[in-house]
Amino acid sequence: MEDKPPLPSPAETINRQLAHLCNSEESIPWDTPRRFTSYAGRLHRITSNILRLQPEILSSPSVHTALKGISGDLVKSAEIISVYRERSKIYVLINCRSLCSSLQDRTAGIGGWLALLETGLKDVPDVRKKVSDLSRDMKQAQFSVTENEARVYCTLQKEGQGKPTTKPVQSAIIMDLARALGIDHTNHAELLGHVKLLKNDLARSNSVSERRILMSLQRIIDSWSAEPNISALSLDFDLEDESQILPFKNFLCPLTKEVMKEPVVLESGQTYERAAIDYWFQRCLEDGRDPTCPVTGQVLCSLEQKPNIGLSGAIEEWVNRNVDIHIKSAVKHLSEDAPSVDCVERVLDTIYKISEEHPSSRYKVRNAGVVVQIVSFLKNCSSKSISSALKSKALMALLSMAKDEDSKTILIGEGITKLAIKSLVGSTEKEKENALRLLINLSDNEAYCAKIASEKGAFLLLSSTAENLEYPTLSNLAEDVLKRLEVIDENVEHLAAAGRFEPLLSRLCEGSYNIQIQMASLLGKMTLTNCSKEKIAKRSAKVLGEMLHIPETRTASLHALCNLSSLDDNATILVEASVLPAVTYIFLESQDALPEQKELSAAIIANIVSNPGHWELAEINKEGHSMLSSFFVSHLMLLISQVTPQCQVSILRILCGIASSPKASEQVATDIKSGDGIKSIMEYLEHPETELRIYALKLMRILSESPGGEFFDELRHLNKLVLLKEKLLDNQTTNSERSDVACIIANIPLSEDEVRTVLGAGFLKWTVMTLKEHQGVSSGRSSRSSSSMLEGLLGLLLHFARSTDTQTLAWVKEHHLIAIFREQLSFLSQPRCKQLAVLGLKHLSESGRVIVSDGESEPLPPQGFCSSMVFMCGRFSPEFSSCPLHNAPCEEDSELCLLKSNCIKPLVNLLLDDQTEVQIAAVEALSTLVPDTLYNFRRAADELDRLGVVDGVVNLFIEVRPGELQEKAIWMVERLLRGESASHTYALNQTLVRALGEALKLGNANTRKLAQDTLTNLKQLSGASGKISGPIRPWR
Repeated sequence: MEDKPPLPSPAETINRQLAHLCNSEESIPWDTPRRFTSYAGRLHRITSNILRLQPEILSSPSVHTALKGISGDLVKSAEIISVYRERSKIYVLINCRSLCSSLQDRTAGIGGWLALLETGLKDVPDVRKKVSDLSRDMKQAQFSVTENEARVYCTLQKEGQGKPTTKPVQSAIIMDLARALGIDHTNHAELLGHVKLLKNDLARSNSVSERRILMSLQRIIDSWSAEPNISALSLDFDLEDESQILPFKNFLCPLTKEVMKEPVVLESGQTYERAAIDYWFQRCLEDGRDPTCPVTGQVLCSLEQKPNIGLSGAIEEWVNRNVDIHIKSAVKHLSEDAPSVDCVERVLDTIYKISEEHPSSRYKVRNAGVVVQIVSFLKNCSSKSISSALKSKALMALLSMAKDEDSKTILIGEGITKLAIKSLVGSTEKEKENALRLLINLSDNEAYCAKIASEKGAFLLLSSTAENLEYPTLSNLAEDVLKRLEVIDENVEHLAAAGRFEPLLSRLCEGSYNIQIQMASLLGKMTLTNCSKEKIAKRSAKVLGEMLHIPETRTASLHALCNLSSLDDNATILVEASVLPAVTYIFLESQDALPEQKELSAAIIANIVSNPGHWELAEINKEGHSMLSSFFVSHLMLLISQVTPQCQVSILRILCGIASSPKASEQVATDIKSGDGIKSIMEYLEHPETELRIYALKLMRILSESPGGEFFDELRHLNKLVLLKEKLLDNQTTNSERSDVACIIANIPLSEDEVRTVLGAGFLKWTVMTLKEHQGVSSGRSSRSSSSMLEGLLGLLLHFARSTDTQTLAWVKEHHLIAIFREQLSFLSQPRCKQLAVLGLKHLSESGRVIVSDGESEPLPPQGFCSSMVFMCGRFSPEFSSCPLHNAPCEEDSELCLLKSNCIKPLVNLLLDDQTEVQIAAVEALSTLVPDTLYNFRRAADELDRLGVVDGVVNLFIEVRPGELQEKAIWMVERLLRGESASHTYALNQTLVRALGEALKLGNANTRKLAQDTLTNLKQLSGASGKISGPIRPWR
């Protein structure tokens, strides 16, 4: 087995390490590692001497430990030196401070180990002194980065934060970086090569900051590599007489690479654009370092910037020369008959640049007529021949030129406002934006604002744009234009017409009396949407109410309130604003009120009371009277003959609203009828004013529906029934009048003689024909007047259906009234119309029963001892050929039999109607089918059971609550359950029994008696049958 070679001693290891470090000194371009390697060279010579010492000295503990410590620090130092040697220079700059600090620590560490080594070399004074000197030097060594490296380090760390930088700062960064790398900052290829090396170094880096620095440097160098824009004003088309003059190199700022506008000189002698160098100075201060000259890298003692007057003059001369050339060329090309789109686009771009970059040259553009040419170009080009993008550029050029006041005056004179407003229709977002910005620029002058306001559709287009939140930029710009226009008093009306009421309302609420009068007058004459009326009322009702107490502002306020009160929803707002007491005083009590003011006050009150609301409980004077009080009604009745026709119309409207209020008591109708009230109202039936006739009839209709016969007595006394009939038959009468007249006649309790003589057969024929025509026209959605007419016509037919007069019944059969009533049940009619149709069927059914009872009947039932048992036992069952309900022959199309005319099924269906009034009418109509006598009861009951009447009525009774409907339903239940079939079916039905028990507890006296009789009958039958009934059968 071979012996392993002995391990090298620590001194030998150190010697090899130092030999490697010292041989690489020339390849390291950084000062810090070069200084360290100089120390390493001295240490290398010392270790060479130590290797020649006696073994006893080398094996001493202090020497051995010191050498091992030095070896360890040298290993770490070698790793740091390798970074300087092998990594890219930019990577070293990014980490220069950490590398320098680490190498400082290693140098101090080695100095400490050398101090320990010195203690073990007492016997070797020469070597010991060298070690002592090196130890002292290394411990006192101070490594630091150079000033330029420190600046680049700070800059790169700032870029690692990801914050955006300006172009001048980017240029200065490149110059500093190039100096640190030792290359020319104009050598783009070499700069890019260093960045590529950095990219390789960071391929596996996990540092976000380092990655950001790489991306920033790539972006900065790409931008820096771009060629300078020395021909920014070039039109890119041939110039016949003169060509563009290119700038000298010293005209360009080193940082922006653009022609300088305000050149300044630093203490370093370098010239920069003032704004660009200011950016760089600000960056230096933010980084916490001294400002430097970007080109030379010189640290500046002062930030003073002296204007370079000579250079500035030369640049200005060059600019003016080129501006003149470009303006001349622009005029030439815009003067052509049909310039190409590309040419016009380049001209517009150039004019915009001249105006923005050289504001002092705007007068040249203006004086050359270019502004007029651009406006003419917009005027002469139709929307189809010019793209929106080109129009947008033209507007942008004019917007820039509008910063010159003289140019702005020319634009206004040439009609630019009309063109800008036109651009708001059907254009691209960019064209609209430029048009709006131009309008904002023009609206800083009151005269110009008036010009904008005079353009057709301006306010409407601006308002719609401002309200369109889909494009917030356009919305905000349009809002800005409108706010500028709002300042002008003459624009308030136009703004309000476009739906912007804030200027008007603010002036109304905060202005002087004269201003308030003007604004209120505007409100009074404007045509407003319902939404606008509500919005305005909420803001202005209180102010308008206060204006009523001031004589000078009263008329204007009344006009405004009259307009606002025409919206039903505003009634509550006006009542809460205490408008009612003021207008009531003006109308009823004020002695100095003008006729116009009284008319307006009456109209406002009429508008407020047109629908139920808060006004019903509102007080109208200090005594606490309300609109429903006798005080108010009696005053109206006294005034109606003393005021103007317009006031009379309003009074009738007010009386209609009051009388039709759900909270109005019978006293209101009594107050209206008292004295000659009815006579006064009826006088208007033949008035030439249509409105007076309409509202007089409407009020008469409302009064005809109130209890009491005074109205009808007065109607007969004044012989107005014939007049009403004539108005109804007159084709010149309005639809509204006809519907009200029909309802009035329908509500009059006519005798059979009056039906026959006053109305007559012709009237019945007209009513039937009108009803059929009405149904044909209003088969879809019907209006209020249409429904009212239908209700009136059905009410008129009821007069004939109620009559038992032989001649009248003949007319009824001739015109098939039973079929007309039945057909109404299949229409989607109003509940009241259904109710009237059902009542018509009821009256016809009752007439049929009367006729049957007076005429011939079937053979009499058996007489004698056993006759009383027939009903209970059902033993007598002869073969009947007659109607099972009437026990008499009924024709198949009988006009007085509900069974033969197929009316029972529709009536049963109405038992499920949502309206209680319709259900009550249906029960009453079906009640006419229940026989009054025991004879033929079984046959009739079985037929009703077969038709579903029994099940329908029983189910209705079970579900209904105590009241009139329950009373009528239980009457039928009690009668129908006398029959054997039905009584056995429901004898033990617990649901029915519970419902009867509830009726026995909660019903009125009649209901309780009927419930008791029904329970008794069911108990007797259940005891006799001994059966338990099942659940209620479903309706058929």
